[in-house]
Amino acid sequence: MHLHVCWIGLVFVSIPISGVQILLNTTNRKMVRGLFNKLASKSLKVAGKWQQQQLRRLNIHEYQGAELMGKFGINVPKGVAVSSVEEVRKAIQTTFPNEKELVVKSQILAGGRGLGKFTSGLQGGVHIVKAEQAEEIAGKMLGQTLVTKQTGPQGKVVRKVYLCEKMSLVNEMYFAITLDRTTAGPLIIACREGGTSIEDLAEKFPDMIIKVPIDVFKGITDEDAAKVVDGLAPTVADRSASIEQVKKLYNLFRESDCTQLEINPIAETSDNKLVAADAKLNFDDNAAYRQKEIFALRDPTQEDPREVAAAKADLNYIGLDGEIGCMVNGAGLAMATMDIIKLHGGTPANFLDVGGNASEGQVVEAFKILTSDEKVKAILVNIFGGIMKCDVIASGIVNAAKHVALKVPVVVRLEGTNVDQGKRILKESGMALITAEDLDDAAEKAVKALKS
Repeated sequence: MHLHVCWIGLVFVSIPISGVQILLNTTNRKMVRGLFNKLASKSLKVAGKWQQQQLRRLNIHEYQGAELMGKFGINVPKGVAVSSVEEVRKAIQTTFPNEKELVVKSQILAGGRGLGKFTSGLQGGVHIVKAEQAEEIAGKMLGQTLVTKQTGPQGKVVRKVYLCEKMSLVNEMYFAITLDRTTAGPLIIACREGGTSIEDLAEKFPDMIIKVPIDVFKGITDEDAAKVVDGLAPTVADRSASIEQVKKLYNLFRESDCTQLEINPIAETSDNKLVAADAKLNFDDNAAYRQKEIFALRDPTQEDPREVAAAKADLNYIGLDGEIGCMVNGAGLAMATMDIIKLHGGTPANFLDVGGNASEGQVVEAFKILTSDEKVKAILVNIFGGIMKCDVIASGIVNAAKHVALKVPVVVRLEGTNVDQGKRILKESGMALITAEDLDDAAEKAVKALKS
């Protein structure tokens, strides 16, 4: 798994990223490799083992992506998603009555399925089997946990499998569209070889990767699409039809508010067509209000349940693997709090920004999320009241104690608007809280409470 090591103050956060992002950085790798290696060796010691994937954009399943691409006129294999053995049997009879072989793909929101392994012992999350064996292999996948290089050791439960026709592929290539900060617009990435680890290919043969920036005001032109097709270098697919497929893929990217569209492989078939044999699509969360149909596809069972609960409460939460739960107002202060916890020898269990105008109810929900994490052994509340009022936070903490059995020590540092009222509310509550004068004092006491 390739990791993007983000500098957050003193803390390095490792986040799994896609082949697209790796490709964007390939040309700069050699220049920064020496410096990066030095930083990475230090960051691994600092970051420890807490590593989670931060969800900033909607990710949908392969079968959902294929269905969406089909609506835009993009060539995709015939397929159907099923969630039970009975549905597999019915799909074979109705959708694939004449197919001799089928592709059975486990559906989880993580890459590396083909090389993954089920906790039951079954090797591989993608199998090409005879039609009469599809029911058996699907039964071994459904309801089981698949572990891949991107899921972490806990894996993800397979609740659906995607049955696809086995196509006769002549050539496999790579295609992606992403947002590029350098060109301030969409960037199409293509390679004449695909179906394998595109990151390794880009490392060894960077000249094989072509990048075509698209003018966001003009949209994709025939010339742009032709450059992409030349980069794919199809051997049998019709050139004009391939150019039209590239344009349709860009239209999907633009009209659906995608942040990433990755097809590996995009392939040529024996009947001279360019086909999207795989589908990985991400969408901008900020576009949820105008992409309601797409965002209705979200599968919360594949996401961190803590982050799902936080989103419902309109809280900014990112789960980590540390032991000190954090509740802070303001992203910058939240990151500084994580830094100082690390500085004093602790590990933050989360990033949680309640925002500048949180209600008592949101504070209560924040506590519920923090206390639901079994790894949390102490909680640090760090509030600097500007727009956020300290008395609101204090009332929320007291109400949270009534709803949640607080079994771990809670360290509270309040400063700013209505701080005296906030401290009075906490004092009169009779709660066994540990108060702190400043951030450094709060972090030190949280770590000490953790070890006591």
